[in-house]
Amino acid sequence: MPRRRRRPSGSSRPAFAPGDEVERRRSGDWHVRRLTGASATKTYTCPGCHRPIPPATPHVLVWPVEKALLSADAIDERRHWHRDCWQRLA
Repeated sequence: MPRRRRRPSGSSRPAFAPGDEVERRRSGDWHVRRLTGASATKTYTCPGCHRPIPPATPHVLVWPVEKALLSADAIDERRHWHRDCWQRLA
């Protein structure tokens, strides 16, 4: 079995990938990644409606451009939203 390469402690994950967008909202600027659902394997709770996002459901992954004051990294604040709930927030 091949060994997995471990990331050195303290290294950050890539926060921004090709295809991600930055959207401006009243609350600030947000990275938005549109997910097809094919890679979603677990249930998430949408912070907009507090209802579940079942596996394999297209949705968006959103996190702030600027990290919160007490957060180690902005990507730690990422949240999964229903697409419609995210659009209503505008």
